[in-house]
Amino acid sequence: MDMNLEFVLRIFVAALLGGAIGLEREYRAKEAGLRTHFLVALGSALFMIVSAYGFEGAMHTPEHRWDVSRVAAQVVSGIGFIGAGTIIFHKSENVVRGLTTAAGLWVTAAIGLACGGGMYVLSIASTILVLVGLEAFNFILRKIDKHKK
Repeated sequence: MDMNLEFVLRIFVAALLGGAIGLEREYRAKEAGLRTHFLVALGSALFMIVSAYGFEGAMHTPEHRWDVSRVAAQVVSGIGFIGAGTIIFHKSENVVRGLTTAAGLWVTAAIGLACGGGMYVLSIASTILVLVGLEAFNFILRKIDKHKK
């Protein structure tokens, strides 16, 4: 397969998987939904591809040393900043909201990076685990609420 088509496939898969997580968050009316998760996954995949393949002409010279993992590490830091914006402390209720959404953005970025690296099976398995985890949590909370009543 042509590398450009492979790269397009990688960002498409990342966007779809991120969108699936975002759809669940949107359905639950959370702070970050479909568009945010879609963009985080797509952007992470694109950063990974550019980091690994975007500088190939310059990477094979003896006077330059390139570390393609540096961009991936910066994606993690950048997502931490975005995730922090979703976390809110409600002083009147003495409760913190948005931690699950922030963690969802963090794992969505990781899924995007994995897709950008061509690790489709890992990305799909991780997305399924995220969705199962989010739904299981809601199921347990509903059971607890019914038991209290």
